Amino acid sequence: MRLLRSQELHTVCEEARCPNLGECFNRKTATFLILGDTCTRGCSFCSVGSGNPTPADDGEPARIKSTVENLGLKYVVITSVTRDDLDDGGAAHFANVIRAVREVSPQPMVEVLTPDFNGNIDAVRTVALASPDVYNHNLETVEELYPIVRTKADYRRSLDLLKTVKDEFDGIITKTGVMVGLGEGIEQLRKLFGDVARVNCDMMTIGQYLKPSSGKIEVAKYYTPDEFEDLRNLALESGIRYVFSGPFVRSSFMAGEAYSTLLHRP
Repeated sequence: MRLLRSQELHTVCEEARCPNLGECFNRKTATFLILGDTCTRGCSFCSVGSGNPTPADDGEPARIKSTVENLGLKYVVITSVTRDDLDDGGAAHFANVIRAVREVSPQPMVEVLTPDFNGNIDAVRTVALASPDVYNHNLETVEELYPIVRTKADYRRSLDLLKTVKDEFDGIITKTGVMVGLGEGIEQLRKLFGDVARVNCDMMTIGQYLKPSSGKIEVAKYYTPDEFEDLRNLALESGIRYVFSGPFVRSSFMAGEAYSTLLHRP
């Protein structure tokens, strides 16, 4: 943590209050939050602060590269707040960070977790052209709850993003994640799993929504471990190749292990 502070870097592990922070760091995995720590949206489930963000920091890619080298990271996840204030949503900055991390030796695996770029598919292509190993974009919840949970996002737009990456960029694994406990029903989840399979998304994470702070949406249900296993089986039956499901699962939890498992699966 001291090194991250000295380099003026943020991790989503801290900003989103992830319950798995220590375990991931011990596995030489870290998730860097680029483009500042202030989001332009402010979704009802998220603890990351919203408001008017600062300009993109051109020195950030080099500092992340240095930190990856010093920590000896094997798997690097790059994510960001949503930056609707930028013309490309920060896509070029994402690409610069990916290229900087690619210069590290030995080269770690790179996963990106991007916002929807307001439906700007050229921005999606900018990130994908930098050749991350995994392109992740979270649906977060079922389509019917978007007006409550993700008021400025669009379910179909997010599916189109995942489809574009899979259709146009050979070799990039696609991934998405959802939270449960927001008021969704099993048939709505079944429909979501089918939609994810239809855009040939390779991987999915399913975790329990936990209210991060006052003023955020309330938890509608706490799922049991057996129910998470049932959801995993349902998603696999829908045609998704790899599904990681559990109460404390988050989109970047054990990301390196998940990638390795999928890579070596026939």
